Amino acid sequence: MSEEDQSPADPNRIGDPLGRLLAIMDRLRDSATGCPWDLEQTFASIAPHTIEEAYEVADAIERGSMDDLRDELGDLLFQVVFHSRMAREAGAFGFADVARTIGDKMIARHPHIFGNQTIASAEAMTGLWEKIKEDERRAKAGNGPARTLDGVTKGLPALTRAVKLQRRAARVGFDWDTAPPILAKLREELEELCAALESGSSAATAEEIGDLLFTVANLGRHLGIDPEAALRGSNAKFERRFAHIEDCLDQIGLTPAEVDLETLDGYWNQARSIDKAGEAS
Repeated sequence: MSEEDQSPADPNRIGDPLGRLLAIMDRLRDSATGCPWDLEQTFASIAPHTIEEAYEVADAIERGSMDDLRDELGDLLFQVVFHSRMAREAGAFGFADVARTIGDKMIARHPHIFGNQTIASAEAMTGLWEKIKEDERRAKAGNGPARTLDGVTKGLPALTRAVKLQRRAARVGFDWDTAPPILAKLREELEELCAALESGSSAATAEEIGDLLFTVANLGRHLGIDPEAALRGSNAKFERRFAHIEDCLDQIGLTPAEVDLETLDGYWNQARSIDKAGEAS
């Protein structure tokens, strides 16, 4: 009898937490008694949930909540289990294969731990890591040319992917040495955006906004600042300050839509002052 022909195990009778989780997934995807929603899912329909769970892990870390981090890591692990189960059904691979593959990869990428190489510093380790990944990309390319930018995942957030593309290009010498030339490039891109706006071309404006953001990401990289994290911080600041506006208006029985921009700006500046006072204390 094949694994697929066997009745799913009762999760309540499995003591090992990971084995229990795999058994739960088996029950959910069982063709006879499984959950209708889980049964109709595909890799494509689950992928957005996987991305969302990864962001929720990052959010829990940013908020410093260990309880939430534990929960969100569980949600992310369940996504891995879900994809692995669907792959097993397709005859491609299973969860054990996923675990084995990442284990093999980590051992291969740490020869100073699991082999006989010696690494003197974290910087040297980073160089070795990149060399190993480059060798992996060349192996995947087979007889075809291995391009410098191959393998930079297209599904990454755009700012994060921009930094990864820039780092790859920097490894072959295509990079500025210092930040000032990037600031000059930033001013150039801003001027080009203004020209595109004056032209009235939506396509040209969108292109120049993209170039501006790409250059900002490059500046952040050179300054050791993650642009994605910086933007998340600005988003949180905007939410906090806008909440202050609404709190103030609530006290007089109004909503933001019922007052003019000057009034909103006044409350916004109050929120800025509160933030600055908090930073100074």
